[in-house]
Amino acid sequence: VQLQAYGGGLVQAGGFLKLSCLASGRGFRTYGLAWFRQAPGKEREFVAAITATGVSTVYVDSVKDRFTIARDNTKNSGYLQMNSLKPEDTAVYFCAARTLPLPSRDPKAYVYWGQGTLVTVSS
Repeated sequence: VQLQAYGGGLVQAGGFLKLSCLASGRGFRTYGLAWFRQAPGKEREFVAAITATGVSTVYVDSVKDRFTIARDNTKNSGYLQMNSLKPEDTAVYFCAARTLPLPSRDPKAYVYWGQGTLVTVSS
């Protein structure tokens, strides 16, 4: 499975962006999917994850009620809707997939990674 993340850009604080993750290859619909981010000089951080079926989701506390993770298995795609963006959300965002259907906060649990898309939030 290959993942391609896109949709990043420059936005003012309080604005919104929607990231997309397009998967190619077999198996996507059976894989747990997640978004991670990495700010300059910081470690990669878990943001959100969703089960293979899309029924259950989990978020890091700092994005709860602002971000929404979703997926459309008919389109081999995952999404991260980001609202009420803050300067501290500035980072490169990565989508990742694991070969188990359940989500995980641990980046080591994910086998497939997209190339990352930069989100910059100006104050």
